[in-house]
Amino acid sequence: MTLRSKFSLLGAAAVGLMAAGCHTDMWVQPKHHHPYQESDLFADGNSSRPLPEGVVIHGKAKLDDAKYTGRENGKLVNRLPDTLTLHRETVDTRKDLLKVIERGKERYNIFCSHCHGATGDGKGMIALRGLSLKRPPGNFHTDRLREMELGHFYDVITKGYGVMYPQASRVKPDDRWAIVAYIRALQMSQNMDAATLSPEELSKVEASSNMAPSAKPSGAAK
Repeated sequence: MTLRSKFSLLGAAAVGLMAAGCHTDMWVQPKHHHPYQESDLFADGNSSRPLPEGVVIHGKAKLDDAKYTGRENGKLVNRLPDTLTLHRETVDTRKDLLKVIERGKERYNIFCSHCHGATGDGKGMIALRGLSLKRPPGNFHTDRLREMELGHFYDVITKGYGVMYPQASRVKPDDRWAIVAYIRALQMSQNMDAATLSPEELSKVEASSNMAPSAKPSGAAK
């Protein structure tokens, strides 16, 4: 017998052993494919089982509807959650709003500015470089969106809107609220009546090196 023939016989024997070790039970198993499918294993005949007593929830229960949905009793909320965890730090939104806005600006520039623009006018680089839609990216400085509740922006970030895909898998809930706070700050920055500013605040605005003359708040001294 030649060496080649010996290898052929060994190969055939190996295949035979493998085939003998397999059984249809490995892919045809008594499993339940559908919820509440009938089962003769349990006394009540139901394959879906209740949670065992004393089971511990994996992760964090999302019991705060206002924070995790942007709605409370079915209505959009118009306030930030009292606290947010931003970059592993717990931030009081009433005392440290600037921290919230700074985090929101960072996240906004990463996830939103390419369509909505750096100032929220809907003229991001994607929009300027050929994006053609029946409905262009949202301009946050319209009367409708300036008057919109904060929960609306959170809901849109979470679920998407039009061609904007949901961001829930990319942006954490607390960061979504930070973005919402920054959007509101952008809206105020582009629609602030100078008459409501103190002389000190007005001088800071006029002294800003990043502000073009044409971009001064309405009513500001020329």
